[in-house]
This record gives sequence, structure tokens and C-alpha cells, in this order.
Amino acid sequence: MTTPDTTTTPESTIAVVRNFFDALSASDVAAAAALLDPDITWHNTGLPTVRGLPRVRRILDGMSRPSVGFDVVIHHIADDGSGAVLTERTDVLRVGRVSARFWVCGTFEVRDGRILVWRDHYDMATFLGATATGLVRAVLRRS
Repeated sequence: MTTPDTTTTPESTIAVVRNFFDALSASDVAAAAALLDPDITWHNTGLPTVRGLPRVRRILDGMSRPSVGFDVVIHHIADDGSGAVLTERTDVLRVGRVSARFWVCGTFEVRDGRILVWRDHYDMATFLGATATGLVRAVLRRS
């Protein structure tokens, strides 16, 4: 896991974002939170903006419960040297036996080795369709 530092290069900012997602996928909320700035702002399509590490941490803690899961497949990741890391990825959210896979484009502003701004953009209809597909699959597996 990369620890926050004052070196800001495209490689280091990309590493921060990759390590953040690796920690979330491993349900290691403490390691993920260590990569967030105390003044983090999380913008999520269709949801209220979440500000501050304590509030973001509460949401991430909820994702680490045994019945809940998160995984990610990063398709593209880039930084132009300004500290903004752009991702194209597939997020997988699981609640119980229901799993939803959907496309997300994210923008992360990394400062001093920590994520200061996290913006996720996705199509709400696609997300709802993925959730419906996950429900159907869970029901069919039960049969």
C-alpha cells in the first residue's frame, strides 16, 4: 500500500487511486481511508455530495460488512501530470446474493498523496438495469 507523501507525479497519483480501489476491494476500509484527505469531497451521480472523511468513512464502513461486497475492474487510468486521475472502470456492488456490474467514469484529484476530490459518473438507468439483472440472477440461482 502506498503511504501519502508530497511527491506528485502521474505514476504516484495513479498508484494512490489503484491502492485505494485495491483496499476497497479487500474490504480494508482503514487502508482506503488513509488515502483520503480529511477534507475529501465525494460526488456520486444521482446522490448527494458527501463531504469530510468521517462521512465518507461511514459509507465505506457499510461496504465492508460481510453481506456487502465491492470489486472493481479498471479498464483505463490516466493522469496528465496535474494530479487529476481519470478512470474508466466496471464497479461491482454486491448485497447478499445480488450483484450489480456497471460502467463508471471517475475523476480523482490527488494532492500530497491523498484523494481530495472523488467524482463518479455513471448512467442511473444502466445502474438500475444492472441491479435488476442481479436480482433475476439471484432468484434463478436459488431455484
